Amino acid sequence: MNEKSAQLRERLIRNHHTIEKHRELRAPFYDTLCARLGTGTAAVKIGISVDTLAPGMRGCPYHFHYAQEEAFVVLDGEGSLRVAGEILPLVAGDVVFIPPGPDYPHQIVNTSAGPLTYLSISTRESPEVVEYPDSGKYLAMARGTREGVAHSFDHVHRAADELDYWDGEP
Repeated sequence: MNEKSAQLRERLIRNHHTIEKHRELRAPFYDTLCARLGTGTAAVKIGISVDTLAPGMRGCPYHFHYAQEEAFVVLDGEGSLRVAGEILPLVAGDVVFIPPGPDYPHQIVNTSAGPLTYLSISTRESPEVVEYPDSGKYLAMARGTREGVAHSFDHVHRAADELDYWDGEP
């Protein structure tokens, strides 16, 4: 591979099987092995992550986005989609589409005895507000540049309190 090809590959291609993953553990309900595939790529408006949930675990708190749209592609295993107050079964091959807004709060839960692996795909809308119905919190975030340097603003709150992201989550 020549130098230009190598540079293009680095900016445009990721392999979800070989990318380095990190564990996010928040006992007793949250345990996922994950990687953000778009980090360091040319992607600007779309984010993709690969997540593997341990048996009986959740990927993130029940939430909805005011601006971002999301999709999930179940690659392996089975589990459930908690959405709009209902529980829907998920199996390998399922593709889930979640529009922004309060009608579709959602959470993926591994209800099986084996791992559940899926891609999380989202638009990178900024600014963005995410609401967490179980805990009454919201996350306000914005991305941008200031004087040519990338900056980010993320704050988790409940009405008048500054809170940790996981505060009050089951």
